[in-house]
Amino acid sequence: VREYVVQHLGDPGAVLIVDDTGFLKKGVRSAGVQRQYSGTAGRTENCQVGVFLAYATGRGRTLIDRRLYLPASWTDDRERCRRAGIDDTVVFETKVAMARAMVRRAIEEKIPFGWVTADAGYGYSKSWRSELERADVFHVMATTRHDTVVTRWAMDHPVHDLFHDLPRQKWKRRSCGNGAHGPRVFDWARVEVRPWHREDRRHWVIARRSVRRPDEISYYIAYCPTGTTLDQLICVAGARWAVEECFQSAKQECGLDDYQVRRYPGWHRHMTLAMAAHACLTVLRARELDTGKAETDPSTSSPSAFPSSDA
Repeated sequence: VREYVVQHLGDPGAVLIVDDTGFLKKGVRSAGVQRQYSGTAGRTENCQVGVFLAYATGRGRTLIDRRLYLPASWTDDRERCRRAGIDDTVVFETKVAMARAMVRRAIEEKIPFGWVTADAGYGYSKSWRSELERADVFHVMATTRHDTVVTRWAMDHPVHDLFHDLPRQKWKRRSCGNGAHGPRVFDWARVEVRPWHREDRRHWVIARRSVRRPDEISYYIAYCPTGTTLDQLICVAGARWAVEECFQSAKQECGLDDYQVRRYPGWHRHMTLAMAAHACLTVLRARELDTGKAETDPSTSSPSAFPSSDA
């Protein structure tokens, strides 16, 4: 699936997006099932949870990797695991560990991309952000208001304190992409941190403030080339919603959540098949859009929707 996606949609400015989705289930025999939080349902339900990696470009977005999350209640019970087809070598891994392995695999397989992004459930991991930085992988990762960063004044400066006295002109009203109800418009600002790093790289904390409810502020940690603009970072942050669109369309059109398999290998096989179908539809749509553009403006190629990662 990854090779097919790269062949038809590969873009050095692409964004890798990590997220998980829930699959509501009855009973206790399906691999990994238990009462746990499901972002799909927005509450704790009896479900399975899968961690996915999406690939987003200006021509389309689709899923390129998947892993079934196994709670410790499963991996601590090896007999139960065996009955569900889970090999004894499969041990407990956090969702963040699964996400890290997927991105490492994308790097090892030389998947062309420029950025990594994820929500705060993954982006809060300082060790993962540090790993990405050591590999010189540019990223815009959501985090919580309780996260801390290194500044000129402190080694553990809370990110939410960086924006208390920021002048009004530092806030820029921008859209981070279109949603179901039109452009997603917020007020954005950024503050540089870790100022003693290498000259050709920068670290930023980005704040995204609700226009209607100014007290609602979300935060991101960014590592990027020097010269990357706030608008470019907003574009990458906004790309995270592409994985939600992938989940929605893959479930509605490709049967991502329409299965009755209970065993661990069967879950991964079904997900791979659904991902292949979704990738095929995404490529067909991109070709159709390219054809339509060629008919109306043959002299103009379609640029990437994301900022270049060139240093």
